[in-house]
Amino acid sequence: MRIGVDLGGTKIEGVVLDDKGEVLCRRRISTPQHNYCGTLNAIANLVEQLETAGGIGSMLLPVGIGTPGSISHLTGRMKNCNSTCLNGRALREDLKALLKRDIRIANDADCFSLSEAIDGAGSGSSSVFGVILGTGVGGGIVINNTLLSGPNSIAGEWGHNPMPPTASVDLDQTQSRRCYCGRDNCIETWLSGPAIEKSYRECANKALTAAQIVAAATAGDDLAVGLMEQYYESLAAALATVINVIDPEVVVLGGGLSNIESLYDEVPLRWSRYVFSDRCETKLLRAKYGDSSGVRGAAWLW
Repeated sequence: MRIGVDLGGTKIEGVVLDDKGEVLCRRRISTPQHNYCGTLNAIANLVEQLETAGGIGSMLLPVGIGTPGSISHLTGRMKNCNSTCLNGRALREDLKALLKRDIRIANDADCFSLSEAIDGAGSGSSSVFGVILGTGVGGGIVINNTLLSGPNSIAGEWGHNPMPPTASVDLDQTQSRRCYCGRDNCIETWLSGPAIEKSYRECANKALTAAQIVAAATAGDDLAVGLMEQYYESLAAALATVINVIDPEVVVLGGGLSNIESLYDEVPLRWSRYVFSDRCETKLLRAKYGDSSGVRGAAWLW
């Protein structure tokens, strides 16, 4: 058995997983806001609750944690966390001391990818690229059920590559978008949930959520239809850059936008024109475990 913890900005979820991938117990608590010490104690209490609920007694189970950032190989401290109270902190070492056991930590998109590769939509595939399409755009690479981290702890961070130009998005100066990372026209600025909402707002001068835009396109709204066509093309071009580099057997989509049914038909029809091959055999699949993939992948770090 092993424990997985998904440390999010608003909630912390934990599970006890057996060696067959069955969830033996699950707990969810709120994340202390802007409070590093409070977050440490919340995780420790959650682990204790899981071990008690699982009837584990005094056994110290291994713990894996998915975080909204990664550990710097240079400093051993957290970096790139949108939960900013974690940045610059020795999260792994502090939790090891608090929980009195070794801790494994990975980025939440990496945990998602690992979960879907081991026993999710990508199970049985030798290479899986996991994609989060939500508030941000993240990714992770799993080769033969082993998570690829890289010397900079950024393997899979496709969302901060430049958005490739397409027939729909030529990225001239009037369309340029600044990313929070400080660069312009990152993939995330065009393919995240807030990005598609921004595109609609700029064109229609009114606000709709991503789900409402998809519904409007389904109902035949011309503007929404056009924006979804742009989204399909942009996603296809952006994923093609990944396929050209790592040539995965499977791309698995997660996050809120992964629930758009039409993606799984439209994007593979379009990405062949950007892939450097006469035929693209890569499969595009929806995540099997949805929002639970992250916490399962954290457990699978062991």
